[in-house]
Amino acid sequence: MKYVLKPLLLIALLLQSCSEEPWLSGTLDMSNGNEWKPVVYVVHPQKFNDVAQSFVGVVLDSATVDENGYFEFKESPNFQEPVLLEVVVQRKEEKYPNRLINGNHISDNYFPLIYVQGAKIEVNADIASFQSSFFIEKPSPENEAILRLRDERLTVFDKYLKESVSGQQADEDLLERENNLHAYQEELINFADSTSQLLPALLALRWVSPEGDYERIAEQVYQQSKKWNRLYPEHPWVKEFVSVVDKGNLPVLIGDTIPDLKFPMKSGKEISLKEIMKGQKLVLLDVWASWCAPCRIENRNVLVPLWEKYGPENFQIVAYGLESSEKAWNNAIEKDGAYRWLHASHLEGDQNPLMEDLRLKTIPANFLLDPEGKVLAKNLHGQDLIDFVDGYMSR
Repeated sequence: MKYVLKPLLLIALLLQSCSEEPWLSGTLDMSNGNEWKPVVYVVHPQKFNDVAQSFVGVVLDSATVDENGYFEFKESPNFQEPVLLEVVVQRKEEKYPNRLINGNHISDNYFPLIYVQGAKIEVNADIASFQSSFFIEKPSPENEAILRLRDERLTVFDKYLKESVSGQQADEDLLERENNLHAYQEELINFADSTSQLLPALLALRWVSPEGDYERIAEQVYQQSKKWNRLYPEHPWVKEFVSVVDKGNLPVLIGDTIPDLKFPMKSGKEISLKEIMKGQKLVLLDVWASWCAPCRIENRNVLVPLWEKYGPENFQIVAYGLESSEKAWNNAIEKDGAYRWLHASHLEGDQNPLMEDLRLKTIPANFLLDPEGKVLAKNLHGQDLIDFVDGYMSR
């Protein structure tokens, strides 16, 4: 009988050993980790908008990093479907384990990965450059896609945004910074568009703007919502994303018809946009302010020359000012030479009916409209605006 028990005991011990194998383990380089807690957290963003967002993800577990940098999580998460989790480290002074840093992608303090029931994931990273150094041994296709996304994000961050997080920038450089941000965001959207992996794509779309600000890339994210809703209509994160980027939450899109706005004109009259467009070939609706430095530069260097060139050829500009001071508004119009075209304002500052009707939050903004009010293009500035107007008016 004792000879039978020994094999059974051996099998039981083997099974117990397998069951205790960690689902997530790894090694952290702590050589530059004096400012960091020797602890790793696993955070679960329960909703799409929780991804890459501080203080909202649920902390599932934590593990201590030993003197050799090793850590492990033995109790597997209880999820039936693939789930995106965030592996997080924190500085010693940080009170909240679910605070996520998105300021500098080299040293951001978390890494998203996808867990599938029964998976064993082994990782390593330098704690002081956590996100950029994070590595997964033998990653699944989904996690391989996330690693690729991380690498592409680091590349475009270095190309477009690195300087903007290193110090203060002049107001006059706002449009250049906006163009760089737009280029960075487009690269992440291109990743989402090119992958067949749902959760890596949704992560890319959250990384486009962790703040959830899609105003300047409205057309692109709207197209992404259509794509993923077609492929995964029942996925809760897809449903949430579709709701977030519904047309009613975005500025008027290119190809749509702009509402027939009512403008309180500088002259004191109220005129509809439809009236302004009568007989015009192209109308530029420009949303600006006397206190907006790039708006003022655009007035002098771009709009005045365009008006002088095409005003007699049925090119109209109507400028809406986010003004509360009529005096400052009038002074800016005169000083910039912008008296040449039409001006309107409710004189209610940036909380006004036009911004609500167009669902705008940011200026400078503009819309190029055909005679029927269809949006042909928007938010073109500098040479891009000149080239568009030249091309359209020469038809």
